Amino acid sequence: MNAVAEAAVIKQHLIDPEICIRCNTCEAICPVQAITHDSRNYVVDASKCNLCMDCISPCPTGSIDNWRTMPRVRAYSTAEQLTWDELPAELPPEELEGLADGDAPAQGEPAEAPASRPDPSGQASFNASSFGATLPPWSAAHAYTNLYGPKAAQKTVTAAVVGNVRVTEVGKTAGSDYDTHHIVLDFGAMPFPVLEGQSIGVVPPGTDEKGRAHHARQYSIASPRNGERPGYNNLSLTIKRVLEDHHGKPVRGVASNFMCDLKVGDKVEVIGPFGTSFLMPNHPKSHIVMICTGTGSAPMRAMTEWRRRLRQSGKFEGGKLMLFFGARTQEELPYFGPLQSLPRDFIDTHFAFSRTPGQPKRYVQDAMRERAADLAVLLQDPNTHFYVCGLKSMEEGVVLALRDVAQGAGLSWDSIGPALKREGRLHLETY
Repeated sequence: MNAVAEAAVIKQHLIDPEICIRCNTCEAICPVQAITHDSRNYVVDASKCNLCMDCISPCPTGSIDNWRTMPRVRAYSTAEQLTWDELPAELPPEELEGLADGDAPAQGEPAEAPASRPDPSGQASFNASSFGATLPPWSAAHAYTNLYGPKAAQKTVTAAVVGNVRVTEVGKTAGSDYDTHHIVLDFGAMPFPVLEGQSIGVVPPGTDEKGRAHHARQYSIASPRNGERPGYNNLSLTIKRVLEDHHGKPVRGVASNFMCDLKVGDKVEVIGPFGTSFLMPNHPKSHIVMICTGTGSAPMRAMTEWRRRLRQSGKFEGGKLMLFFGARTQEELPYFGPLQSLPRDFIDTHFAFSRTPGQPKRYVQDAMRERAADLAVLLQDPNTHFYVCGLKSMEEGVVLALRDVAQGAGLSWDSIGPALKREGRLHLETY
């Protein structure tokens, strides 16, 4: 029998709404779909959570690593958690007396659970997220995190806008605007060290419809470690003005519209930085394969620019860069012009457009399969690292493409897939 289900007292897994930056990492990685969210909070369903701990390490803020000792019959419901602005205090000991708390599993103790999500066919489904690494590459630089935030000594740091330019062409496709901006923030004399692959939280001004302050929104950093402008304490972001959600429902993104409308000289409240695993290797001969869609290009731009600067300084020893970049149309693809000007002997770039009039739909996984021979060689090289960033819907297709590439070359995915995770070589950041 499942010890978690029988315990009278449980260690209930909760998410701290004060720290959570709503990045969706926990929900995306949960193998039993115990995590859900509304427009404000992410919450854990105690009736589904099996304490597998898969969500703990990938969380960029530590908000996921919170627990409360609770009688199972009084476990906080998801509806109740969705109303929280902060975590409740622990129950006093007298409220737990007389219950069989000795039957409760220890924090972190795994319970019996299926290895992957149920499949209507009765067979285990392919769980792409299970191959994503939670450890950074062995040669990655040390990342500083949570220097500013609700639980830090200083809650926010103020940055000044020093640049805001549009990086997609004007127009419409399939009824949706694609207004994407490259925004540069300067932190002046305030320390804010970042690495390629990290993110920050932007705190929009004002309050929501219930009069509560807006929570922070997460954005990946699009500039290298020494700044958008080298030698300055600044960084850049790639932000798409959100006018509809992932399901096509009209919505006005609070933070994205606030950011895209900023003028030079405006001030922004920032928290972070966040992220300790989606980091690029420092090994000078390492190879990097980047697979992204839309604004998922932000960390890829940061990695590419850092490699470009190393090359200019003569400190780069020849690791390969490959980029598979997808969008609905060429006009919707951020940084299309600058990417075209990068030397071909520096980066091997492949575009995939799914909504080009008169052309068949083409996705990044299609472009990957076309380069199967090259990817098969890189899969076997322990110095190759793969980075996937974009909408959640791309994740399964990309990892399946890697599996097909491996199997097509006579390689065992059962060996290579787990090794990519174990060695910090395959990183998935989808939303």
